[in-house]
Amino acid sequence: MTCSAIVLLSGGLDSATCLALARAEGYAPLYTMAFDYGQRHRYELHSAEHLSRAAGAREHRVMRIDLRQFGGSALTSSINVPKDRDEATMSHDIPVTYVPARNTIFLSYALAWAEVLDCDHVFIGVNALDYSGYPDCRPEFIESFQHTARLGTKRTGFVVHAPLVHLTKGQIIRRGTELGVDYGMTHSCYDPTPAGLACGRCDSCVLRRNGFQEAGVADPTRYA
Repeated sequence: MTCSAIVLLSGGLDSATCLALARAEGYAPLYTMAFDYGQRHRYELHSAEHLSRAAGAREHRVMRIDLRQFGGSALTSSINVPKDRDEATMSHDIPVTYVPARNTIFLSYALAWAEVLDCDHVFIGVNALDYSGYPDCRPEFIESFQHTARLGTKRTGFVVHAPLVHLTKGQIIRRGTELGVDYGMTHSCYDPTPAGLACGRCDSCVLRRNGFQEAGVADPTRYA
């Protein structure tokens, strides 16, 4: 018996790997959801669309919400995106690239769609590296949201899958490579050029580049 699943698909390497894992584990049909929330790196939405199509998802939806109304993040306001930081500095405190309540909002949208689709499974690509800086990437948060969803909706068996939560970027890339993920289709940069070239200097680019080095996999990213 197969079960349908919704995959939160940003277009980055983590969510692309998550999509591949859901597919490999036999979830079908697959639905994908991306968000146009006013982020400065909207180029990622093109990647999400291509990845969804390549995976054979039944439907891909782009939800449009404007988190610029609140600001408070370098991704949704005029705050400068940090550049040239090492991983120790990145994990010292919650970075300005944290978007307030973003994963809570995203999971809530996925939950609403899950109710309509009669679906009990949602995949999200949070991982150990985000855990160190982003509070909404902690395993405790994922467990808490799952519990809240079961209490507040008719989906009493609702499950939030976070299969990457305890993996490093290198481990994620190795697993995705085994599953045939084309990381050349993904986009991670927080501050890309208008043409979508990665800056190579923001936290996300640094973590991505280091991950490919750790994995021993060629980095297909197009850098400015």
